[in-house]
This record gives sequence, structure tokens and C-alpha cells, in this order.
Amino acid sequence: MAKHASIPLLIAVCLLVALGLTMLASTGYFVEEGGGEDYFTLRKQLVGLALGTVGCIFFALLDYNVLLRWRWYLFAIATVALAVIYIPGVGVKINGATRWLSFGGVRLQPSELAKIALAISLAAWFSIHELKTKTFWHGFVLPSAIAILIVGLIGGEVDLGNALLAALIAAGIMFVAGTRLFYLALTGALIAGALAAAVKYTPNRWQRILAVYDLEKYKDTWGLQQWVSKLAIGSGGIEGQGLGASRMKLYYLPEAHTDFVFPILGEELGLYGTAGAVLMFVLIVITGMCISSYAPNRFGKLLGFAITLMLGLEALLNMGVTTALLPNKGLPLPFVSYGSSSLIAAMVAVGILINIHRQGVHLTRDELPVIRKNRRWTPQL
Repeated sequence: MAKHASIPLLIAVCLLVALGLTMLASTGYFVEEGGGEDYFTLRKQLVGLALGTVGCIFFALLDYNVLLRWRWYLFAIATVALAVIYIPGVGVKINGATRWLSFGGVRLQPSELAKIALAISLAAWFSIHELKTKTFWHGFVLPSAIAILIVGLIGGEVDLGNALLAALIAAGIMFVAGTRLFYLALTGALIAGALAAAVKYTPNRWQRILAVYDLEKYKDTWGLQQWVSKLAIGSGGIEGQGLGASRMKLYYLPEAHTDFVFPILGEELGLYGTAGAVLMFVLIVITGMCISSYAPNRFGKLLGFAITLMLGLEALLNMGVTTALLPNKGLPLPFVSYGSSSLIAAMVAVGILINIHRQGVHLTRDELPVIRKNRRWTPQL
């Protein structure tokens, strides 16, 4: 499978994108964005898909080792883009959170691309300082500082979902690269402390956590989205209500075309639709791990792992939120949810994976080294 891993990867991505466009055509008609213009969000998503496809092809053809040399430039661009949002009058505020930049009417969420820049920076760091991975300074302090800068800037935008995802990506890279477990435990403590502080001092976060454990009590307030989400999935059953026949999307379920598209998928296409989507993400994770394991160098292995982890975790967190297993975090479902920034970032990530696969070392059986069987030892008389 490893030799042809990019084929099932692309098939899974194409099916998810097609599913996303189909669900957006179903839910997007009822969205007020664009002044009530019919299918306005679908047309914007198609533009994002076109840009994402160009980005995917570009990074699939670009030698991923170039990213090793560009790491600090990409990290600086991501940091500046995140910092600019804090300038009054520059960042665009939507639903109480300032996370976007606007360029001539086109909105961009820098945190989506910052996660890829973080993955590149840390993968490069641990590939360059491979012999110092076990040390306190190069194996823990400096890479943690790189991660904390990105995670802190994202968290300051009241985007705890992407901040948590970025922190998990950093911790995953450090674990795979070989950072001492004791240092990782310190990292986990720092992340837990930061999240606890964010929950305490950020409005509504604690209520969202409470709502998960008692949706019946909070179904009219903080647990509304997840309560309606469970109703949508339950009403879909095994076969679903039929494409376009969702009732919960008719202004009952807020953000049905973005973060909560998964429940509408379950309502309209039933268990077949949700299980199919989960299977596609499982396929992406399996092929991504195969690609990273056969990368020709340490940078490719770590980068492929980080990107696969990013896509898999984002999908897992979104599904956990929409099924009321996790507190509401505002993360989109990769390739499926509406959002040009998310789609472009996901397509760029796939392009990098494809390039790593193109340069992977895939030996045939005849090229594998022959291991002679040990002869049975017989005592000498």
C-alpha cells in the first residue's frame, strides 16, 4: 500500500470535498450570508476549492525539503499574520471573536495556515537538532517556545479549538521526535494550565463545558447547538431522511453549514453517510502515516506525521463536538465544512503529503536485503 498511498489519499480527499459541496448546496441555501443571495456560500466555497487545488498542486510539485530552508520565513509570516489581528480596526470580528483578516472582501483566517507553519518549524527543528533531542534546552525549552508563541497568539483570539489543536500537534511532534517523557509531562502541565486559565477568564467557556454533561438542562442556552445536533443525527437513523430533507438546518441548528455540518450529514444520509465520512478520514490517517514512514529523511517523516495528525485530530475533535462528547470548540470538519481558509489549508497539507510520497523510498521484494536464517546450534563433542 505504501508505494501507491497517494492514490487512496486523493480518492478519500476528493470524496470528502464532493460530500462537502453537496452538503453545502443542501444547507447553504438557507444561510443569510451574502444578503440572502441563493447559494452564495457554495460559490465562495468553489472559489476556495480552486485556490486550494492550485496550492495542492504547487506543494505536490515543490520539493518539500525547500520548506526546511523556508521554515523561519514561514514561521515569521504566520506570527505576523496572527499578531496583526490584534491591531484595532484590522481584525474582522464575527460572532464575538476576532480571528479573520479581510482583503478586498475576502476573509482569511491566519490560524489555519499557522498550524502548518508550526508543523514545518518543529519538524525542521528536530531534524536539524536530532542529536540534541534528549537535552533539556534543544529538546524541550526552545521547541516549546516556538509552539507557545503560535498557540498563545491563536488562543488570544478566543479560538481555543485551534489553540488546543496546535498544542496537540506540537506535543505529538515532540513525542515522536524523542523528547524525554518527563519534559513532555511538563509540556502537558503547561498546556493544561493555559487551557484552565483560558476557560476561567474567557466568557462562556465554562458554561460550554457544563453543557456537555447536562444537555437537557442547557438545551435552550449554551447546549443548544449540541442538543439540536444530537436530534439531527438521531432522526437520520440508518438510511437518513434523504438528501436535502433536513429539518434542523431550517434555522434550528446554528452554523449548520460550517462547524455543525456533520449532524446534517447524519440527518440526510443517515449512518451510511456518517460512517462513510469517518472511513474516509481513517483512510487519510492510514495513508498519511504510511507516507511519513517511507519518507527519505527525518524532516519528511516528522512533517508527514504532523500534517496527518493535524487532519486526523481536527476531524476527530469536530465529530466529538457535534456528537456532544466534547465541549463546543468551533473547529470545522476538514474538506467538508464551509470555510475557504480551512479548505485551502487542508488542500495545501495534502499537497505536501503527496510530495513526500513522490520522494519516498519504496523498495521491491527483490531489492530488500536478504536475511539469512540462523542455523541451529549443535554442541561440539
